[in-house]
Amino acid sequence: MTLDQIQSTGKKATRDGFGDGLMKAARENSNIVGLCADLTGSLKMNAFQDAYPERFFQVGIAEANMMGIAAGLATAGKIPYTGTFANFSTGRVYDQIRQSIAYSHKNVKICASHAGLTLGEDGATHQILEDIGMMRMLPGMHVVVPCDYNQTVAATVAIAELYGPVYLRFGRPGWPIFTAEDQKFEIGKIQMLAQGSDVSIFACGHMVWHAVEAAKTLASEGVSCEVINVHTIKPLDETGILDSLSKTKCAVTVEEHQRNGGLGDAIAQLAVRKLPVPIEMVAVNDSFGESGKPTDLLAKYGLSPTDIVKATKEVLKRK
Repeated sequence: MTLDQIQSTGKKATRDGFGDGLMKAARENSNIVGLCADLTGSLKMNAFQDAYPERFFQVGIAEANMMGIAAGLATAGKIPYTGTFANFSTGRVYDQIRQSIAYSHKNVKICASHAGLTLGEDGATHQILEDIGMMRMLPGMHVVVPCDYNQTVAATVAIAELYGPVYLRFGRPGWPIFTAEDQKFEIGKIQMLAQGSDVSIFACGHMVWHAVEAAKTLASEGVSCEVINVHTIKPLDETGILDSLSKTKCAVTVEEHQRNGGLGDAIAQLAVRKLPVPIEMVAVNDSFGESGKPTDLLAKYGLSPTDIVKATKEVLKRK
């Protein structure tokens, strides 16, 4: 695929993709159950609740209990999908996830909406920017961050087929749809969006679209960008990433997360061990967010396409 072929076909929130993917997965597997902590509408779990009331558990504002119940259901052979905001899916319940789910390798799918700065007006207390790091540090935890509505549908279905704990991260705002509707989601494999020779741009979640926009700008200036969607941050596709780095000899990582602990950290650790190359990281730099419109916040905190272009030019100087 070339950059020119990557076009938006409309906008839809990735949380809508989760809701639709959950329904699709539930139709295929009767062991799937849903749990929500008083945010059924926000997580788009209404259709599942209506279709399968006997398989849906509204636990109220009791997120820690929800994780414990999910662990119990998994022990009994069910495949629980828990749903709440990313802040409450991780920070509020880290002890329960570590002890009851990760330590005993329970087959629980921790599904987290409203992640990152694009949560918007709810402000810093809800805009978690540490969750990827928290989850990827847990032994045996898979960390999946799809980039658009279509991919979130596919990812939500795919994680049901994987045994073990999964953290699935998605967001609130309407966002460009640019991946295939009928795609097969491969956990642990990068998605090559556009091949290039000068620099590898690795991105996840909402930032994949910004990476595409930045790459198009750079292409008009003669810079050949390899744009890669790293939708699975753990397990990391080491072979795919190293193949790209071997070709371009430098990289930019882009994520709606703290610079520490996220996608950039994961790729930098790999590069240090296997193929040291210059890397620039486009991420939030050790700060909390604030209330505001999603696109304004992304610009203020250095996550706009313009920031990616700037970082790319910096890393090319270091090649």
